[in-house]
Amino acid sequence: MHLSQLALLLPVTLLLGLAVGSFLNVVIHRVPRGESLVTPSSRCPDCGNGIRHRHNIPVLGWLVLRGRCADCGARIAVRYPLVELTTAVLFVAVALRMHQLHLLSALPAYLYVAAAGIALAVIDLDLRRLPNAIVLPSYPIVAILLTLSAAWEHDWWALARAGIGAAALFAFFFALAFAYPAGMGFGDVKLAGILGGVLGYLSWSALGIGAFAGFLLGAVVGVGLMAGGKGGRKTAIPFGPFMIAGFLVALFAAAPIAQFYMDVTAV
Repeated sequence: MHLSQLALLLPVTLLLGLAVGSFLNVVIHRVPRGESLVTPSSRCPDCGNGIRHRHNIPVLGWLVLRGRCADCGARIAVRYPLVELTTAVLFVAVALRMHQLHLLSALPAYLYVAAAGIALAVIDLDLRRLPNAIVLPSYPIVAILLTLSAAWEHDWWALARAGIGAAALFAFFFALAFAYPAGMGFGDVKLAGILGGVLGYLSWSALGIGAFAGFLLGAVVGVGLMAGGKGGRKTAIPFGPFMIAGFLVALFAAAPIAQFYMDVTAV
């Protein structure tokens, strides 16, 4: 891709990320409650009045309103613009990364997983759940998008590797959940299959590093909570966000991490 094309892709991806981030706020609020994502339109949870279109502009609308409802003055959580901004930044970063990997054909798949990952991470932090309404449809969506990418790249081995990665990570997490149900939920197991697929599509090293990084990050945070007196050995910590963070670590840094490991072990 020429620089001029990349210069067009990044602003488009940024705007797409802002729009998707706004939609993710709806997903995060409504999916756990079993509510429709289509109706009713966005409204203030305190006074029930609909949000005006001009105030629904991602990030900017919150800033114009100074974080308060235009009708009743109730506070609008800062999380809303943060989700929108985080999604936009992550979309641009993923687009740049896929460009570096010469794998733009797979960009839709990785943008989808990034968006779903943000929604799942926030919901898991809030409610300690990974809703089936998000996780289960992700299997066919990711499978179709990766198949289209493999067809475009004429790389069917990458698709086979994705299938193996999805099955392997699902089986590994299933075994952990079966052996220690209190420490691993079945939502994590189902999410593992999706992440295993997109990581396996990249490489074996990405698959291994993504899985390991999730456990490492979870352990670091767990130790930090215990050290700070905010948790104990039996404190339940949602693992979904760490799995998604591990996926991002592998997406952006699998190659240098793998090279570092090889250099260290070779000494």
